[in-house]
Amino acid sequence: MDDDDLGPSTHGTDEDLSLPKATMAKLIQELLPPDMVCAKEARDLLTDCCVEFIHLLSSESNEIAERETRKTISGEHVVAALKSLGFESYVDQLDEVVTDHQKNVKDREKRRFRLERSGLTEEELLRSQEELFAKARERFAAGMSGAAVSAPAGGPAAGEGAASSDPAAPGPSA
Repeated sequence: MDDDDLGPSTHGTDEDLSLPKATMAKLIQELLPPDMVCAKEARDLLTDCCVEFIHLLSSESNEIAERETRKTISGEHVVAALKSLGFESYVDQLDEVVTDHQKNVKDREKRRFRLERSGLTEEELLRSQEELFAKARERFAAGMSGAAVSAPAGGPAAGEGAASSDPAAPGPSA
């Protein structure tokens, strides 16, 4: 009996691979001029091309890693794959992204260590956070209630012919 006779495969296929549609739509929209729209078919084609590029790059990176008897693909393998596939012009951009990523990782570690070095227990940190939230809620509530009652300096008080900022409120007739 063939594997084909057993029905659909339970293993993932290349057709299962894709990129998040919302992310792709956002990237495409950011790159297009404001007055241009990208058709769904064009978006799907670009997504398929990106998936194919990633597949090609990861396969080439994997082959390079295997030739070096490595089981994990490293950044150097990806750079070598880009060069061997003729995408040398991408290497500088890749280096910038790697540098930014490493900086972000270090910043995250610094923030984590800052909390650990604060000398406060987790309960004390949570209590402090709740106090800050409560103060922020009080300031927000005071700002909201003050905005509804107060009028601009020198202007009429609420209900004395002041123009409303509420778009649903009836305004002066034109």
